[in-house]
Amino acid sequence: MHPETLVRDHTIYACVMGSRAFGLATADSDTDRRGVFLAPTPLFWRFEKPPTHVEGPAEEQFSWELERFCELALRANPNILECLHSPLVEHADATGRELLALQGAFLSRRAHTTFTRYAHGQRRRLDADMRTQGAPRWKHAMHLLRLLTSARDLLRTGALTIDVGDHRDSLLAVKRGEVPWPEVDARMTRLVEESERAVRGSPLPEEPDRRRVEDFLVRTRQASARQDAGRDTP
Repeated sequence: MHPETLVRDHTIYACVMGSRAFGLATADSDTDRRGVFLAPTPLFWRFEKPPTHVEGPAEEQFSWELERFCELALRANPNILECLHSPLVEHADATGRELLALQGAFLSRRAHTTFTRYAHGQRRRLDADMRTQGAPRWKHAMHLLRLLTSARDLLRTGALTIDVGDHRDSLLAVKRGEVPWPEVDARMTRLVEESERAVRGSPLPEEPDRRRVEDFLVRTRQASARQDAGRDTP
């Protein structure tokens, strides 16, 4: 089965991500689409397994196979968790709605480690820009501030909200380069420190509910196998 066919015919969940989902879109913003497809169970019985992800077929579109998506979400991958909490859902069938109902099962204090690790990587790139160019890439600085704020609030409240809300104007000012780098740097440092304090008393569990997610995945695979068998019945 062609990878694009998996996306076209077997997508269970699709959403818009990026600046539009974050509430940071401007006139020139792209529309980034993300999705989850359920590869039919019989495809896993072959030597050649279905892909774990597919890029396209549309521009700025990327999809994950359900099992891979769940694995990454259980590891608290920031991009995956944010995808699962997009306010701009374009499609969700019955299986997709069940996946959305599992949002809380994926959340845990692991997010502190993964979000922080991702933020450190982005911060190193900004520091390199400062050394080589004398200024950061302001768009990247804006998104790092957004991510750090989201992580802090997740640890404080136990809920992941990706729309920046009232922070929109101040973040867009950073993107335009209107905020001095020392001030942006101080904000980042403060957010990291606040996250460190928040994780100690976070309402999030230490680990995600892996058993609940696995039960969903097994039931979904079994239903897919039965559906395929039914089509083969004369």
